[in-house]
Formats: sequence, structure tokens, C-alpha cells
Amino acid sequence: MSIAWQAFTPWAALIGGGLIGMAAGMLVLLNGRIAGISGILGGLLRPMPGDIAWRVAFIAGLVAAPLGYRLFMALPAVSIDADYGMLLLAGLLVGLGTRYGSGCTSGHGVCGLSRLSPRSAVATVVFMAAGFATVFVIRHLLSH
Repeated sequence: MSIAWQAFTPWAALIGGGLIGMAAGMLVLLNGRIAGISGILGGLLRPMPGDIAWRVAFIAGLVAAPLGYRLFMALPAVSIDADYGMLLLAGLLVGLGTRYGSGCTSGHGVCGLSRLSPRSAVATVVFMAAGFATVFVIRHLLSH
């Protein structure tokens, strides 16, 4: 294993993490809502009166942030080493896991852990372990 030191960006990661924490904290303090993306998006698919505007604003912010970043900096190159079938399977598995886990990485990993939720701690350990195992199997057992 080697580390790509030219891609090591601790300041950008620190600022990004701080912004995520600040946004999640503001949403829960000002709106009483958890910043779990799957729940926010799911609420748009089953809209309730008076519960749509903040969800649309949150999702619009997720889309607008990289566009705004692009005004000042070049976006990093994206390279996906998988075919469409694998991407579709991965997306379906993530969606299935999100439903079974009653939340996504942002809801459990960011917001749940910060609230010291035991259920979120277990969910975070499980999805991190599943991710590690998946990468190991794909890169070391199936790549030959």
C-alpha cells in the first residue's frame, strides 16, 4: 500500500468536516431535524404539508455547494473504475442498507454519533465494517 501524499489535504478536510458539523448542528438547533440525507430525500417522496421547503432548500444546497466551489477552484478529476452494472448493484445495496439501518451514513455517522446514540454507533460500525470487507473482497479476492 502507498499513500498519495500529493492528494493529502488536511486543511480542506478539516474545513469540510467543520462545515458539515456546523450545518448538521444548525439544522437540529434551528429546525429540530436530523441531517440524514436519506430521510430528507425520502420526505420529499412522501411530502407532508409544511415539511417541504426546508427539505428542498437542504437538497438544493447539496447541489449548489460544488457549483459554488467551482467558481473559485477547479473540481477534482473523478475516476470510477466500475461498469454501470456494478454501480447499479452498489446503489441498490446502499439503498437496501439505508432502509434496514433506518438511516444513512450522514444520519447515523454524523448526527447520531454526535448525540451519543447507541443505535447509531452500532449502525456506523456495521456499515464501516461492511465497506472495509467489500473493498477487501473486490480488490484482493476477486481481482485476480
